[in-house]
Amino acid sequence: MLAWQSEPIILASGSATRRAMLQAAGVAFEVVTSAVDEPAITAEREAAGDGPRAIALALATAKAEAVSAHYPDRWVLGGDSVVSVGARIFAKPSSRDDAADHLRCFSGQVLVLDSAAVLARGGVLVDSVSDHAELSVRRLHEEFIVRYLDAEWPAIAACVGCFRMEGLGVHLFSEAAGSHFTILGMPLLGVLTMLRHQGIIQT
Repeated sequence: MLAWQSEPIILASGSATRRAMLQAAGVAFEVVTSAVDEPAITAEREAAGDGPRAIALALATAKAEAVSAHYPDRWVLGGDSVVSVGARIFAKPSSRDDAADHLRCFSGQVLVLDSAAVLARGGVLVDSVSDHAELSVRRLHEEFIVRYLDAEWPAIAACVGCFRMEGLGVHLFSEAAGSHFTILGMPLLGVLTMLRHQGIIQT
């Protein structure tokens, strides 16, 4: 393990992909998920006029601060991603039919993925990083959408954007611009910089 840590951080996210990224980078962590109301936070921030990047940061902050309040002496990492097409922000699909509707809306469009990560300690935000990527979605025929969801549902139910880029989701796109880590759901290079800056890891 390249990264040295005095103690594991807490990851305030249930995302298997975020766990895999931290594990691959040699960062020691424990998982404690939060119970924040993501749809309510998103709706509140949208009503306030916030864009996708600000909303991703607000969601990541809410998760980290909620968990940090229960573990005030530990470093807590929160993360979230927001998918938008044009002016519309998309939530995680609530059902297979909802996922199909999302994919129809994505078809032939540029999908923007904003990802944020924050560090909290003592229940308050200490540091943050955000990034975004743009993905060009192919024209998705109805037959493809059905076959895709046959293979990927319900595994993608928790995936904002209805795709896993490390799996069959790669077939949705003709082009991608941005960090691969951001597309996977966490701006990992920025996260590692934060951890080093706070003295949490030494590499």
